[in-house]
Amino acid sequence: MATHLFLFGTLRHAPLLEIVAGSLPVTEGAVREGYRIAPSGNGDWPVLVQEPGAMAHGLLIRDIAPDVLDRLRHYESAYDMHLEKAQVTVGQETVAVDVFVPGTPSMVEPGVWDLRAWVARRAALDCLSAAEIMRLWGRFCGDELRFRVGQIEARAGSRIRAQTTPPPHVVGQGPKTPQAQVLSQFDDHAGYFFTRTFDLQYATFAGGTSDVVRREVFLAPDAAIVLPYDPVRDRVLLVEQFRMAPFARGEALPWMLEPVAGRVDPGETPEECARREAVEEAGLDLRALHHVASCYPTPGCSTEYFHIYLGVCDLPDVETASHGLEEEHEDIRTHVLSYDAAMELVSSGEAQNAPLILSLMWLSGKRSLLRGAA
Repeated sequence: MATHLFLFGTLRHAPLLEIVAGSLPVTEGAVREGYRIAPSGNGDWPVLVQEPGAMAHGLLIRDIAPDVLDRLRHYESAYDMHLEKAQVTVGQETVAVDVFVPGTPSMVEPGVWDLRAWVARRAALDCLSAAEIMRLWGRFCGDELRFRVGQIEARAGSRIRAQTTPPPHVVGQGPKTPQAQVLSQFDDHAGYFFTRTFDLQYATFAGGTSDVVRREVFLAPDAAIVLPYDPVRDRVLLVEQFRMAPFARGEALPWMLEPVAGRVDPGETPEECARREAVEEAGLDLRALHHVASCYPTPGCSTEYFHIYLGVCDLPDVETASHGLEEEHEDIRTHVLSYDAAMELVSSGEAQNAPLILSLMWLSGKRSLLRGAA
């Protein structure tokens, strides 16, 4: 029996549909009467809601090919969407269709979801995310795929920032024709974190092209890092938590002192992330944010990119406290230290976190100005 599919949401955007389906299928306009396309999830996602007299306009794919339907089901399972039977009208014709609906009830917001507003706001991010989700077709679906979506979307946001806010290139400009050609790529490990293997060639400084090289890279999203500083009392706040890298390296005590830090979420600026993480990890409301640096900590093997700040705030008298989000399995202890005690961590070698060392060095040069302005 032929399957007809009704699309009412983001898959009406042709570039996204082409990525998910593998090629752009033939579509025609259709309407589901008595339903409103309501915004959900801060307006980013649409859901169908029964409403007398409303008209939900969408696209109909007739006789959808089984492999195309499987691709769409894979993609929608990443967002807990499942197929349900429905009816739509095309002119005077009533057509029995399948339509994607949430597996669990969604928070419905007032008004009508606007496709054009979504395109302007996050279509580019969702298209990049979709390309990565579709590379996992046949490997993961449902809950296993949803587990990976947060990191996938955060990496897509990082890629957009890399493309739209390039750093200045004055001294380092690359070869005469700076380019690299990817011959193949594969996501070797696709868990919460990803590793990707590239076979590629790149332009050389001598004017030629390199041999084909194989390189693995750890795919991580951008992170915002902020050192809270109280210029009136001349003290800083550090967080202490268990870290996997020191543990895997063999550290006897793999708990690290570091600034407040967290992943930059989709639709969030690094500055917004820094302020959010200060609340979540230390219960702090930051006033001014001063940009320290933006940099790759390990450009030879990781895409991770740091946006480092110093955040001016009022720090508590208590020397230690516990913080962190339980749903993110965070077990965090905060330490309030005098400026001199914090700088002693650098001298003694106890400060092993690179952003901590960098932000303390920056603070040492700006401290008088910050204290004078407080």
